[in-house]
Amino acid sequence: MKNEIKEISVQTAKEKAMAGVMFVDVREEDELREISYAVSNLINIPLSQLKERFSGLPKDQELILVCRRGRRSLIASEFLLSQGFSNISNMRGGILEWIDAGFPVNSEN
Repeated sequence: MKNEIKEISVQTAKEKAMAGVMFVDVREEDELREISYAVSNLINIPLSQLKERFSGLPKDQELILVCRRGRRSLIASEFLLSQGFSNISNMRGGILEWIDAGFPVNSEN
């Protein structure tokens, strides 16, 4: 049976972030400098570098994949599932929905 990607809402993701679950933001570094999630446990691995850098991610911890709208994080989730990760979730709507919900961000502005 193929693993299905678990998708979660921004509200659920925020609750998990407050509990210390790691966010893996797959946007490019310049996008993060512009605006990023204000969570304490965030790592940035751009989707363009994921194949080279994913081995540093913990397989024994829950990971929430995030990006701008949820598309790149969905691609990243599919890749990580194919590499044996099982405790991962994709956050629907990305940082745009996070902002719309009024959740905290860090920005250059």
